Amino acid sequence: MDWTNESTQGNFILLGFSDRPHLERILFVVILIAYLLTLVGNTTIILVSRLDPKLHTPMYFFLTHLSFLDLSFTTSSIPQLLYNLNGHDKTIIYTGCAIQLFLFLGLGGVECLLLAVMAYDRFVAVCKPLHYMVIMNPQLCLGLVSIAWGCGVVNSLIMSPMTLWLPRCGYYKVDHFLCEMPALIRMACVNTAAVDGIAFILAVGIVLSPLVFILVSYGYIVRAVLSIQSSSGRHKVFNTCGFHLTVVSLFYGNIIYMYMQPGTSSSKDQGKFLTLFYNIVTPLLNPLIYTLRNKEVKGALRRLVLGNLGLKKRV
Repeated sequence: MDWTNESTQGNFILLGFSDRPHLERILFVVILIAYLLTLVGNTTIILVSRLDPKLHTPMYFFLTHLSFLDLSFTTSSIPQLLYNLNGHDKTIIYTGCAIQLFLFLGLGGVECLLLAVMAYDRFVAVCKPLHYMVIMNPQLCLGLVSIAWGCGVVNSLIMSPMTLWLPRCGYYKVDHFLCEMPALIRMACVNTAAVDGIAFILAVGIVLSPLVFILVSYGYIVRAVLSIQSSSGRHKVFNTCGFHLTVVSLFYGNIIYMYMQPGTSSSKDQGKFLTLFYNIVTPLLNPLIYTLRNKEVKGALRRLVLGNLGLKKRV
């Protein structure tokens, strides 16, 4: 089918790599496997964190929300992406595009702020260990998570309508896999300087400010860790915080490149692959980063598995 024709009224055409079908077939297999592993990994973290009493701590409360975010983030776009890659029908209805954009912006904003909350949690744990459980009480944890969710939703409520209402002069072909803000802004047939400016201002609040807070928090953490006399204690703290910094680097690097300059005409293929990276690779790596070298999670998994085996033997 020729995707250069005008789309059905009210629909968008997601071009993706439609001019390279062999690449789309490869991507379909890779993304499907990564998506299934993401579902298994993040669901496992949520279940283990909720079922094991030893993991009922602020750190794992936030980690549970991060895993839920990753599940929601990928599920809001990957099924549509797989459908796009596997078939000849590249269209998505206007309502579907609007929902996808809203979820993408909202959940992405929540994750930016949640990573900052997790940095604060680590700051308190390392720099004020004796007062940790008093400071990070359930009310504060719930309040911080609620603020992150609220700000993410507000950000999306502002940017989604502004992006969708841009005049396109009858042009509905999106040179992307998804209804993503930068790709939709580039389709506009009017000057988008005002929208770009508002997007930049919101990105400073949602993306850059949390990143600065994270870096400052880890500056204090590093200073506190260097004063620890025990080498095993330093190693444990660097291990835990290193996991978080790895997640931050992977997520923020791509988000800043894409959303601090939404309307620019950088390499379109580069933008597509960056989207795939933070939409697929980061949610896939999060469970691995937080569990492979985390003795608490591995111990909880072992207790749950052995407990289930013991229960089956008694039955």
